[in-house]
Amino acid sequence: MTTSTPLVVFTDLDGTLLDHVTYDWEPARPALAELARIGAPVVLSSSKTAAEIAVLQDRIGLTGHLAICENGCGLIGAGSGAGTGDHAALRRELDRLPPHLREAFRGFTDMPTDEVMDLTGLSREDAVRAKTRDFSEPGLWLGDDAGRAAFVAALGALGVTARQGGRFLTLSFGGTKADRMAEVIAHYRPARTIALGDAPNDIEMLEAADSGVIVSNPHHSPLPRLQGEDQGRIIRTDRPGPSGWNTAILALLDRLGLNKERQGHG
Repeated sequence: MTTSTPLVVFTDLDGTLLDHVTYDWEPARPALAELARIGAPVVLSSSKTAAEIAVLQDRIGLTGHLAICENGCGLIGAGSGAGTGDHAALRRELDRLPPHLREAFRGFTDMPTDEVMDLTGLSREDAVRAKTRDFSEPGLWLGDDAGRAAFVAALGALGVTARQGGRFLTLSFGGTKADRMAEVIAHYRPARTIALGDAPNDIEMLEAADSGVIVSNPHHSPLPRLQGEDQGRIIRTDRPGPSGWNTAILALLDRLGLNKERQGHG
């Protein structure tokens, strides 16, 4: 049965709710506690796999909330599980590319677990979960910019899209985080939505929400100015990662009048 809530928060993980380097989320604990107090679900929305996200939900205290996995290819919870495309078919299309293009992309499936650990800083268990793909293939482009453009164009001719995240270029048969937002909204029926992210693959999600937050990430170039920033519907944080996340959420709750009860008892 669907429920109703004053607010749903959609959030990217790496570089947003999680620190880009350490994956720490503790600085966001005050805002997460306030969201829990008002009954606002936090929907993790990431290029991470369902296996990775389930563990993070348990760690952060978000077990049972819906979540968007593999860059919008899949939705976790509410009897869902179906997604966009198939990982084995995606790999077959990738291997159809001319050798000079194929060899310049090194995906997670191409990497042994130790290499994924080195690139990401994940534990062995988390790296194994990161390699357990259902729909998409993240990886590194090892060639030059012209080669990358040719790679993306060749994939496009095969029906494969390439989206840049905070660390990796992720390939899939389509689907964005914003594509899954409508399903989540239909389930929770929130009065308002907030989305937070730091990378190009978050743009549609940020622009689709009632309020968007671009979280500062000094580890890569900032996002271009987005539709909605001039009107103040999308804002940017000064602080990076979970610290910026925490400050932005608390400020938005103030603006929306959703923490008046807490202020009245403080």
